[in-house]
Amino acid sequence: MTREELEAQALKLDPKGRARLAGKLLKSLEDLSEEENAQLWAEEAERRDADLDAHPGSGRPADEVLRDARSRLK
Repeated sequence: MTREELEAQALKLDPKGRARLAGKLLKSLEDLSEEENAQLWAEEAERRDADLDAHPGSGRPADEVLRDARSRLK
């Protein structure tokens, strides 16, 4: 089964099932070693950098992002 097929199956779960699965997946990330966590963040940073290189001007200024985040927390 591919990741896409697995995702499609997971999205067919009822809300309670999706929440349970999400909780288990998040818990599994808490168990990562520092090295595994650092590697995942490095890969994510590289992915984001490549995305910005491929789509110049698609980023948002940090102050705008922070302002939006703060307004959602109110």
